[in-house]
Amino acid sequence: MPLPPGPRLPSPLQLVGLFRRPTGFMDRCHERYGDAFTLRLPGTEPMVFLADPDAVKAVWTRDKVNGLPAGRRITLQPVLGPRSVLLQEGAEHLRRRRLMLPPFHGERMRRYGELMDAITLRDVEQWPVGRPFALMPRMQSITRDVILRAVFGTHAGPREDELRRRIDDVLVRTTSAPTQVAVLLAEATRVRRTPFHRAVRRMDDVVYEEIRERQREPGLDERDDILSMLIQARDEDGAPLDEGELRDQLVTLLLAGHETTATALAWAFDALFRNPEVLARLRASLGGGDEYLDAVVEESLRIRPTIHDVGRRLGEPLATRDGLTIDAGTAVFASVHLIHRREDVFPDAHAFRPERFLGDERPSTYAWIPFGGGMRRCLGAAFAQFEMRRVLRTILEHADLAPADRRPEPVERRPVTVVPRHGTPAVLAARR
Repeated sequence: MPLPPGPRLPSPLQLVGLFRRPTGFMDRCHERYGDAFTLRLPGTEPMVFLADPDAVKAVWTRDKVNGLPAGRRITLQPVLGPRSVLLQEGAEHLRRRRLMLPPFHGERMRRYGELMDAITLRDVEQWPVGRPFALMPRMQSITRDVILRAVFGTHAGPREDELRRRIDDVLVRTTSAPTQVAVLLAEATRVRRTPFHRAVRRMDDVVYEEIRERQREPGLDERDDILSMLIQARDEDGAPLDEGELRDQLVTLLLAGHETTATALAWAFDALFRNPEVLARLRASLGGGDEYLDAVVEESLRIRPTIHDVGRRLGEPLATRDGLTIDAGTAVFASVHLIHRREDVFPDAHAFRPERFLGDERPSTYAWIPFGGGMRRCLGAAFAQFEMRRVLRTILEHADLAPADRRPEPVERRPVTVVPRHGTPAVLAARR
C-alpha cells in the first residue's frame, strides 16, 4: 500500500524543519495532510506520523507483534546498551519489564517522597536571590540526585560526586545534536572512538564498581534502592541478571528518569509563570489535598510533552476505522504533540487549564499519552508524576518565584526531548 502523503521538501529540509521548529512544522503538516502523514528524513526509513487517538489505539493494542523503529535502536543503544528494557522486544521485553516494575509503584515508591523533598529543599537553598537564573539546570540537578539515590542508594561523599560527574558528562553529550550525529556515523562504521563513547566507558567503570560492591553486601533485602532490588530479582527460570544487564537497566533508569522529568518540571514552571491565576490557585490548594496539584502536572504534560513522538514498527498490517491502511514493517509514530492539541478532545487546547483534568470528564487512554502507551508504556510514569508533585510542592512552599522574562519560552528539539530553549529563566524574590 502507498504511504500517507507528506511534505515534498528534500529530506534534509524536512529534518531542519522538524528540529528548528518542531511544533510549527508538525502543525503545518497536520493542517495540510490530515491525521496521518509521512516524513522522510536523511538516513532513515519513511516515518508515518499519526495524530488520531483511534489510529494510535489500533497500533498499540497490537504491541505483542510490533517492534521498534530502527532509528530508535541506533540512537539509544550506544548509551543504554543492547539489553536495555527500552530496546528489547516481544517476550524478552515483557520478561524484563515485570522484573523492573515493583519499585515504581505502591509503598516502595512512596518511600522516596521524603528523599525528593530533602533534595529539592537543599537545592533551593543555593538559588540566588534577586538575580535571574535558569530553572531547568536546577531541575536537572534535583532529578539527577533523586534518581542517583533511588537507583543506586548512594550517599553524599566523594564516591557519589565522581558518579555524578561521569553521568553528567554523558548526559550533556546525549542532548547535543552534533554529538549524536558523530555517534551515528561512528556506529555505522563500527569505529567507536568518539569522545561520547569514551565518556560512556568512563561512566560504565563507576557503574560496574557500584554493582560489584553491592553484590558483596549482606542484607540487601533491607535496602530500598533499585540496584539492590534488581540484584535480588530472579526471572521465571530462577536466574539473576548478570553484570552487563544490570548495567544496561541501571543506565536506562538513570538517563530516562532524569532528563525527561527535569524538562517536564521546567515546562510546568513556564506554564505557571504565564498563567498567574493558576499559580495562585495552586499555592492556595497546597494546604489541602493533591487534587489540583495532580491536575496541574497532568495539564503541563499535555500542553508541553517532553517526548513529541512514540514509535513502533508494525508487526502486521494496520487498518483503521477511517480507512487508513499501512503495510507491516512500516515505522509509525504517535504524535504526542498533535494528539494533545486536538480541539475535539481538549477544547481550547492551546490554553493551560488544569480544570480539564478535574472531575469525571477525563481524556481516554489514547488521547493523553505523555508516557506513551500499550505494552511499552513508560515504566517510570507513576514515579515521574509523583516526583513532579513533590518537587513542585516543595519549591512553591519554600520559594517565591517569578518569571525573569515575560515572553513564553520557545521550543527546542533535542535528539530525544523537546525543551525550553532558554531553560525557563526565573527570579527568586525570597525564600520562605
